[in-house]
Amino acid sequence: MSSEVYDCIVVGAGIQGSCTAYQLAKNKQKTLLLEQFVLPHSRGSSHGQTRVIRKTYEEDVYIQMMHESYELWAQLEREAGVELYRRTRVLVMGPENGEGFLRLKATMQRHKIPTVFLEKQEFSQHIPNVNLADGNGALIDTFAGVLYADRALRAVQRLFQSCGGVIKDGEKVIDIRPGAEVTVTTGSGVYRGRSLVITAGPWANTLLTHTGLQLPLKVVKINVCYWKEKIPGTYSVSQSFPCFIEMEPKEGEYDIYGLPSNEYPGLMKVCYHMGSETEPDERDKQTDRGDIDILVRYVTRCLPGLVPVPAVVESCMYTVTPDHNFVLDSHPTYGNIIIGAGFSGHGFKFGPIIGKLLSQLAMGQVPSYDLSPFRIQRFQSHTRSSL
Repeated sequence: MSSEVYDCIVVGAGIQGSCTAYQLAKNKQKTLLLEQFVLPHSRGSSHGQTRVIRKTYEEDVYIQMMHESYELWAQLEREAGVELYRRTRVLVMGPENGEGFLRLKATMQRHKIPTVFLEKQEFSQHIPNVNLADGNGALIDTFAGVLYADRALRAVQRLFQSCGGVIKDGEKVIDIRPGAEVTVTTGSGVYRGRSLVITAGPWANTLLTHTGLQLPLKVVKINVCYWKEKIPGTYSVSQSFPCFIEMEPKEGEYDIYGLPSNEYPGLMKVCYHMGSETEPDERDKQTDRGDIDILVRYVTRCLPGLVPVPAVVESCMYTVTPDHNFVLDSHPTYGNIIIGAGFSGHGFKFGPIIGKLLSQLAMGQVPSYDLSPFRIQRFQSHTRSSL
């Protein structure tokens, strides 16, 4: 074992762990970032070329956090010298008198988010080639857009290293021993840190077992589907087609979302915001296609310019909490072990602000937001000791 002691060890080099490590290194903390797979990889939840960035949330805390997250993404763009975000707008559709859509509308107005509300009769001239269901309302978040995910992850990791941070990839953690100094053992070495941040996505509970804690996290495999445009360019980012979210679709229980054709020319990403439970180390044994069946029916009904059979299907994993809110907290027994988990398929856009908050917890600072919605204690009936 090396005699070297890090100020902080971060386990998991997805967007949350990488942003946390970068914030720590910027604050002059000697930081080690461990990743079980060789980078870059497509085994977790942070790979892929694009994600939606938006402020369309029903909950105040997420909108407040997104205000700062936009600023931090812009700062990262400047520091890295690469474009990480493209403004495209996001269209949200849902039952106009439904509880969720009304709450979203009210929250957007309360926070003065630049929003356009579309009437049914004017919808098609603003958003061609989309069928708005009878009884549905529509609004546009005008500052929303697309994040270039792979590019952003690489940029944050480079910036972390430029601040003196150390990345060790291909090192799977096999043991964690809590203490005043946390000892982390991988297949290749033993490391010690004054604090530990666990941002291991689908593998969070595997690591937490070593600390005597299990959280109510469900890992699901998402089929990321790309659909061919019948006429190339119909739904293209270059034609200013927006990202979209369909709340309470007729076809399924969860939202359906889409991004304009961009990374694969002529193919539009349209996905169901839930999947089937899986074991993270055996992701591709999960072959359920129920979400694809839902999407086929949805594309047929609402997106007439797409061929209603996916041309490309890729895989991603969500780690979902019972309330779909994040976990951002200290370990209930060991205060120098910090947990960022359960991002429930909507965490990527928050990466820079989550990195800031987890780094504040790791440094023993008061976090800059009220984290009570994200505390472990809300799961008291669900959490269990694994000792």
